[in-house]
Amino acid sequence: MNLPSSFVDNMKTILGQELDDYLKSYDKPRFMGLRVNTSKISVEEFERIHPFRSLRKVPWIPNGYYYTEEDAPTRHPYYYAGLYYIQEPSAMTPACVLPVEEGDRVLDLCAAPGGKATEMGAKLRRTGLLVANDASASRTKALLKNLEVFGLPNLLVTSEMGDRLDLYFHEFFDKILIDAPCSGEGMFRKQPHMIPAWEKQGPEVFAKMQRTILSQAAALLKPGGVMLYSTCTFSQLENEGSIDTFLKEHPDFHLKDIPQYEGFRPGQPALVGSGFPLEKCVRLFPHCIDGEGHFLALLERDGVRTPNMAAPKGRAEKLPEELERFLQDVDMPMDRTRIQIRDTKAFLMPDGVERFGRLRFLRSGLYMGEVLKKRFEPSQAFAMTLKKHEYASTIDLPASDPRVIRYLRGETVEIGDSESARDKGWQLVCVDGYPLGWGKLVGGTLRNKYFSGWRMNA
Repeated sequence: MNLPSSFVDNMKTILGQELDDYLKSYDKPRFMGLRVNTSKISVEEFERIHPFRSLRKVPWIPNGYYYTEEDAPTRHPYYYAGLYYIQEPSAMTPACVLPVEEGDRVLDLCAAPGGKATEMGAKLRRTGLLVANDASASRTKALLKNLEVFGLPNLLVTSEMGDRLDLYFHEFFDKILIDAPCSGEGMFRKQPHMIPAWEKQGPEVFAKMQRTILSQAAALLKPGGVMLYSTCTFSQLENEGSIDTFLKEHPDFHLKDIPQYEGFRPGQPALVGSGFPLEKCVRLFPHCIDGEGHFLALLERDGVRTPNMAAPKGRAEKLPEELERFLQDVDMPMDRTRIQIRDTKAFLMPDGVERFGRLRFLRSGLYMGEVLKKRFEPSQAFAMTLKKHEYASTIDLPASDPRVIRYLRGETVEIGDSESARDKGWQLVCVDGYPLGWGKLVGGTLRNKYFSGWRMNA
C-alpha cells in the first residue's frame, strides 16, 4: 500500500523500532467481528446455538467474536432477530470499557451507525435512558434501525450539536461515550480509500473539532460521572494532544485506569509533552492485536454522583380501546402512565423524558404502533422489544425451517394447526424463540407484517 510519507514519519515517531512490524500488518487479512446482544441472549446460549464454523473469541471483549466471510452472519435469521451486531473487533472496545450499569442515564454523543450505542443499550437491560445522538441527520436513520433491531425501548434518538443538548441535559448523564470524528488513520489498512481524504483534511482539522466536542460533553456529565473518549486514528494531536488540552481546561476531570489485555499499549505523554498521566490511556495497533487502530481515554469528573430518581407516576392517559385490547395479550413490564398517543401513533416514553423540550428527535421512546379505525397495528420495533413469553400467541420456527427465510422476504407462509396458541389474529413470529416481527393468522395462512424496509433480499 502506498502510504503518505508524512504519515509514515509520524508513525516512526510513535512506534520507533516497531514501525516495520506495523507496516507488515498491512499484508495481514482484515479481521471481521460480531458482538452478541446480551439483552436478548447470553453468551453461553449463543455459543450453544450459533451455526458458524469459524467463530473464535475476541480476547478482550466478553461478548465479541471473530468470524470469516464463509460464515455469512448477515444472511442468517439470528442477525434479523438482533442476536448480534457486526462490528470490527477493536471498535468494540470503547463501549466495553465504559462501565454502563442498569439504571444509568447514558449518552452516545457521536452515535451513528450504532455499534457502540447498541452495546450500551444492551447493558442497560430496559432500564435507565439511552440518548443516541449524531449531528448528521442523514446518519441517524441507520442508527435508529440498529437500535430497534436490538430491541431497546428506553431511548431517544436525536440529531443535535452538543451545545444544543446542554440546554436540556446540563449535568444530566451518568456515562457519556464520545467516539469522535477523526482523521481515520487506524482504518487505512481496512479502508485504503480514506487516505486521499486524510491528505486533504488531516489531523489539525479534526483536533479542533474534537476539543470542542469534549468540552461540550463535559457540561453534560454529572459530577462523579464517567466519560470515554475514543478515536480510530493514531495521531498524537488528536489523541494524547486532545486529552492533554481537555485536562488543562477542565481541572475537575481526571483519567481513570483502563483494564489491560495482551496487545494493549499505553498512551504516550512524551508525544505531546504532557504532565498528565496519559499512560492510563490505551492505544491499539494492528501489529499488536487482531484488529485495527484505536485510542481510548477514560475520564471521571470529580464529585459525588447523585442517584437517578424515578419520575413520579402521572395520571394514566385514557388509551384508545383498540390499544387496550391489544395490550391484554402483552406481558412486558411497562408503566402505562408513560404511554403517549400522538395523532394515531402510540409511544412508550422513557422515564422523565417530558423535560427535554424541542430537540430534533428522530425517535423518542418506543414506537408501539398505530391506532387505526377499529384496530391497532403493532410496530416492528415493538416486536423486537418483546421476549417470546411476553406475548400471548407466538409462532416459533427453527432457523432451519425454509418458512423463516420466506417470512423475512415478506412472503405469506402457511402455518399448521399446532404451531400457534390460537387460530387467528396477531402472532409474534420467532426463530428458535427469538422474535422477528408480526404476522396475522387467517385460516392457516400467516399474512406477513414484517416491516418492508427491513426485508431480506432474495
